[in-house]
Amino acid sequence: MQRRFVSIWFCQLLADWQLIRRPELAAVPFVFAAPVHGRMMITAVSALAAAAGIEKGMRAADAKAICAGLEVLNDKPGRCEKLLRALAEWCIRYAPIVAIDEFAKDGLLLEVSGCPHLWGGERAYIKEMVLRLKSKGYTVRLAIADTPGAAWAVARFGKVSPLVASGEQATALLPLVPEALRLEAPILAKLRKLGFYQVKSFMGMPRSVLRRRFGEGFLLRLAQALGTEQETLVPVQVPVDFQERLPCLEPIRTPVAIEMAITRLLENLCTRLKAAGKGLRHGILTGYRLDGQLVQIAIGTNAASHSVSHLLKLFKLKIDHIRPGLGIELFILDVPKVDDVAAAQETMWAVKPGLDDQGIMRLLDRVAVKVGPNVIRRYLPASHYWPERSVQPTFSVTEKPAAAWRLDMPRPTELLPAPVAIEVMALIPDHPPRFFIYKGVRHQVVKADGPERIAREWWLEQGEHRDYYQVEDDQGRRYWLFRSGHYTSEKQFKWFIHGFFA
Repeated sequence: MQRRFVSIWFCQLLADWQLIRRPELAAVPFVFAAPVHGRMMITAVSALAAAAGIEKGMRAADAKAICAGLEVLNDKPGRCEKLLRALAEWCIRYAPIVAIDEFAKDGLLLEVSGCPHLWGGERAYIKEMVLRLKSKGYTVRLAIADTPGAAWAVARFGKVSPLVASGEQATALLPLVPEALRLEAPILAKLRKLGFYQVKSFMGMPRSVLRRRFGEGFLLRLAQALGTEQETLVPVQVPVDFQERLPCLEPIRTPVAIEMAITRLLENLCTRLKAAGKGLRHGILTGYRLDGQLVQIAIGTNAASHSVSHLLKLFKLKIDHIRPGLGIELFILDVPKVDDVAAAQETMWAVKPGLDDQGIMRLLDRVAVKVGPNVIRRYLPASHYWPERSVQPTFSVTEKPAAAWRLDMPRPTELLPAPVAIEVMALIPDHPPRFFIYKGVRHQVVKADGPERIAREWWLEQGEHRDYYQVEDDQGRRYWLFRSGHYTSEKQFKWFIHGFFA
């Protein structure tokens, strides 16, 4: 597929932004100014101010002398970049890769390969972008070409068609001025001094001559515009490997139509995932509304899946959270996290129990979508003797344990995150307790087993060992208690509760 790029030039970005916020300024010439070396210099000019002869880079005092009634507004550092970033994120609806023009800081560059056909072709594609941006109040010029450099040049300096046919970028560049190549000011001054006022004046000259007179940077810009040198764009949002887009012929508002759109996206996505041997673990559906707002819902799975029916059930549980407003014109389904999907062995006589059962995994996915993924917990054994370190949480159903559960000694069904101090009465200090008080309630011990001594892992930390007892109170409830350290007459020993048996 031939790569195609669109350049969007916001002819008077800050001025348009101000007019959107303050429409009353439409009949007033105004400029933005910022201090430079102690003087207020103009950074942006409105259309009325430009018609009066005011240009960017002039001193604000000189501009006021030229244009009576000129309003000077204070510019803030980074305002233009912030505005461009917001516009770039809005333009992601038209292409997955949108970058800020780092040369002029007044436009965007989009890689649109494979996108224009969704809008009926390149001409309709560009027309749609122009109309939408103008409807928001921005004055723009657009062009499309095989290279970012050629699109940038035609958008700003082109006089004919904004559509540069594939492979025709050299022809489109010939009648343009050298400024169209994004050259630095010293190089442009040299070109004007030598009488080169159009690109065709030096296009056919030997590279060695151009390099000697204008430097390597000049040749790089020329090669980027022609396509003999690749130019890398830095997107404002890095696109994921698995993404599906669905533009809507008419704005969608009903839950039934939203479900149909999700089904279409999942069918295309799962076909790609299956071909790659991957499955969805986390998916984000973004809806672009007519009013410019975004609506999002997300799902997650405990195991990688490329089943359309299963993933659709998860999304259907969240369709009610989508607020379409006046309507959604574009859906984008991103899959930022995928895992490998192992081919399952089909058998007629065996049923895989437990977490290997796909039905169990799909049930867990539906529960997680309803109540939240953090409600479902799974724990695996860890290679530690110290109870607090012997269990590790995991968010994956398919993760395999690195160690086996310890079965030689009883362990409580519920282990407290940290031991809780209790009051204990024991006949002899080294004996199990006769009763203990936990949370203000006295428990009379009728049965006890122990002690089981667990030494502290000295290679990780220093401290006392623990002597654990399994005890049962007069209500039949069983607890895991321990005494910290040895009993001595000089030191007061302490008792703790650490868990509960079923």
